[in-house]
Amino acid sequence: MIDSNDENFWLETVKDVVKTPSSNVVCEIKKKKISVRKSDKTVPLTIYEHNLSLGTTSDIDANTMRRFKREEYGIEAKLDLHGFTEDRAYDAVFNFITSSYLAKKRCVLIITGKGSFHENEDVFAPKGVLKDRVPQWLKTDELKQLILTYIHPSEKLGGSGALYILLRRNRS
Repeated sequence: MIDSNDENFWLETVKDVVKTPSSNVVCEIKKKKISVRKSDKTVPLTIYEHNLSLGTTSDIDANTMRRFKREEYGIEAKLDLHGFTEDRAYDAVFNFITSSYLAKKRCVLIITGKGSFHENEDVFAPKGVLKDRVPQWLKTDELKQLILTYIHPSEKLGGSGALYILLRRNRS
């Protein structure tokens, strides 16, 4: 219960308060200019001299390709890129492929994820940045020379959200 002292105190406190005009605007927010800087670690522009594309290569015999497409090669190393930024993912892919090659591994799996889609998002908004970028990175001069071919594996290994990669033999 409120006694008279509390009520008098309250009335004294609010006596100078002026009612603000009604409006939907609570306060104005100053807009800040945001500068966007492109990373120098996105897709390098140089591409290896012959074309590496999904599921094809001229440097592989039919029997090896058939075995690879049937996923008969055991996966010797995996890289999961979920939660990576584009810059971190590029470094991770580059280091993963080169270290796997140097370790004389033949078959590796990179999980890019399929990209997130939320119901209230624009249907035409780009999804799965890494899903698009990683195949481009595999075609760069530095990585192309280490890779024979790559495909999207079966759904049990990640489907279109992963890349099953056959590395060249390291004969050194």
